[in-house]
Amino acid sequence: MGLVCVEGVVRREGRAVRVRFLVDSGATYTVLSEPIWKELGPEPKVETEFLLADGTAIRRRVSESLLEQPGYGERHTPVVLREPGDGNLLGAVTLEVFGLVLDPSRRELRPMRTLTV
Repeated sequence: MGLVCVEGVVRREGRAVRVRFLVDSGATYTVLSEPIWKELGPEPKVETEFLLADGTAIRRRVSESLLEQPGYGERHTPVVLREPGDGNLLGAVTLEVFGLVLDPSRRELRPMRTLTV
């Protein structure tokens, strides 16, 4: 299938950083690498345990940020504050907040079809 990356802008208190995200629809939360979140300074709100794909349990701090996805606007989303060496991921919660899905055949994000109840 291949990797899918998208550009975005993370904002906090008047500061903005352009970020290249690996889209990981299997990851629950969006993840910010250490240099990005240290530049923006989000305050951790909670510490949560996460399971990696190999079954390893890790603990990471979670905060929230304003994320801009070009063409789709800005939304608040939870973000995991990564440790040194960890990369940027765009996770499922953020995709849902924006109303987007990953189209693996086209390797792009597209609006999801929503159903009314």
